[in-house]
Amino acid sequence: MNENREEKTERSRLTRVVTRGGDKGETSLGRGVRVSKSDKRVEAYGTIDEASAQIGLVRSIAGEDVELCEMLRNVQIDLFNLAADLHMPGEHGEHLRVGDEPLQRLEAELEAMNAALPRITNFVLAGGTVAAAHAHVARTTIRRAERRVVALSLEEEVNPNVLVYINRLADFMFIASRRLNGNGATDDVWAPRAKRPA
Repeated sequence: MNENREEKTERSRLTRVVTRGGDKGETSLGRGVRVSKSDKRVEAYGTIDEASAQIGLVRSIAGEDVELCEMLRNVQIDLFNLAADLHMPGEHGEHLRVGDEPLQRLEAELEAMNAALPRITNFVLAGGTVAAAHAHVARTTIRRAERRVVALSLEEEVNPNVLVYINRLADFMFIASRRLNGNGATDDVWAPRAKRPA
């Protein structure tokens, strides 16, 4: 009994990092389908991975805000699940499809954070604290991930929950950036140039 459990654990472990399987510019989707690393599906989940890494950076420098860091950790878990959803297309990936629950949690957290912020009347420039600036970088990467997923969805079936979550996450990161700027106190608000005299 114990031997079987140990064997199963060993099989589920990542034991090889260098596989050389991608040396010719290809990678595997779920169930071993080989595609180019420039494939739109790979671009989509790769950009989601990039956004997750940037959110990890925000967590590492915003440690004093324990509540936000925990929310961001949950976001990283969600993004891993979104990437897995995209990585396994077709019916054989049904068990990996992302449902409504992550989106509902994200929206509730977004609304709660936004309620604590002062109203803004114009665009906010990316910047402020280091953590807020990095949150803006993550936000723009999330928007790029969204564009990649949209491009993919025009050619192949994509779980609509993936697209909605990514769209909402960009809003979430904007609100998080304001929270990291002293709840909006140090936001750098854009103002249009004064009109030139005729």
